[in-house]
Amino acid sequence: MNKQFDVLVIGAGPGGYIAAIRAAQLGFSVACCEFSAYDDPAGEPRLGGTCLNAGCIPLKALVASSELFEKASHHLAEHGITFGGVNIDVATMQQRKEAIVTKMTAGVQFLFRKNRITLLKGRGSFAGRTDAGYRIMINGKDGEEELLAQKVIIATGSKARQIPNIAVDNVCICDNEGALKFTEAPKKLGVIGAGVIGLEVGSVWRRLGAEVTILEVMTSFLGAADESVSREASKLFLKQGLHIKLGVRIGQAKQTANGVSIAYTDDQGSEHILECDKLIVSVGRTPYTEGLNLEAIGLQTDERGFIPVNDHCATAAPGVYAIGDVVRGPMLAHKAEDEGVMAAELIAGQKPHLDYNSMPWVIYTTPEIAWVGKTEQQLRKEGHDYKTGQFPFAANGRALGLGDAEGFIKMLADATTDEILGVHIIGASASDLIAEAALAMEFRASSEDVARTCHPHPSLSEVMREAALAIEKRALNM
Repeated sequence: MNKQFDVLVIGAGPGGYIAAIRAAQLGFSVACCEFSAYDDPAGEPRLGGTCLNAGCIPLKALVASSELFEKASHHLAEHGITFGGVNIDVATMQQRKEAIVTKMTAGVQFLFRKNRITLLKGRGSFAGRTDAGYRIMINGKDGEEELLAQKVIIATGSKARQIPNIAVDNVCICDNEGALKFTEAPKKLGVIGAGVIGLEVGSVWRRLGAEVTILEVMTSFLGAADESVSREASKLFLKQGLHIKLGVRIGQAKQTANGVSIAYTDDQGSEHILECDKLIVSVGRTPYTEGLNLEAIGLQTDERGFIPVNDHCATAAPGVYAIGDVVRGPMLAHKAEDEGVMAAELIAGQKPHLDYNSMPWVIYTTPEIAWVGKTEQQLRKEGHDYKTGQFPFAANGRALGLGDAEGFIKMLADATTDEILGVHIIGASASDLIAEAALAMEFRASSEDVARTCHPHPSLSEVMREAALAIEKRALNM
């Protein structure tokens, strides 16, 4: 055994590579192992995990391209801009997406070199524990090697959940990865799952001309979001042409001469067949722990497959932390990043803390959806006395000028202290606007604090201020 490190990170996704960088900044000798299912053409592992390679980054690139196509096709005439027919070259769109992915993953490689992080190309697994630290086996293309690490951070992420009896081949029946690689827009697209990924991917191909039907087993739409946002989103998506069927039971899906046939039963008990060219299975993700050999250090996953940790992401094995999708909580890249920073700082003896209630959620549909904190239905269930203020983008000059005036911002505050309890947005640039709300909640700000903060005019951020003013029934522009 000739390699020893203060900190070893298993997995180079958003949580893992950020954890490795922060540990290196704190002066530790750091290694990060990655076997990666996303090798580049040279056969080298591409860092960044699912997020950079087959999730957040490539999907948002396609979102941007499809939104521009839809705007050019349907919404520029109102600006006085007219031209001939608009066409989409899906191959060029996909090339642009891949170039962005390559640039981002290469950027992580650069950050590793900059911070003197040793990249170990292979799958990491535990081999046991000694007085000197944890024995880790790295199984790579060139064989197997053993090293020693004083502390370990597990950041192995998640994988797409599968439906029994529906075989994903990523040609006709695809998971979220295959859904990003279509070479043309299908005429008819079926999506199983009306969650974040299902809505985002379905919206991309709808903008490019697909007739999209989304089948959702839950009887409520976007149940995690505030009920006001869910209702507005359902109305707007229906207007756009998305067909969303709730409360269904999925039967058999089989490939046919023309594509895919999916049998399902609706919420009234009637049986139906959905015929489509492509089917996307988007029913969530499950933690990825295969091959870690956790038993060698006395750990095991819980009944849902997660690695049990405490509030600071420490496992029951001393000096071993687990972060991101492989532990409890929402599967969000920014959650994994913050947990990675926290784990590194705890190893350094610092006392970091994460407020999970102040972590924002975002859905990159059109319009975007974002929220942070409690929903109104959660507050009612808790018996919490609260006040609410809401303001529409339709009354905002900047939103009207942009031609993106759908939706609203809703703010919830404690009825007595006025502390902000939650903020919910459906509208243009919600992914950026929600950061102000998250910051306010981190500082335990009141709605009055936001209401009395001068916001630039004209800007979309004024809608946040007006929602805060509306808490006390004193919105100025409505």
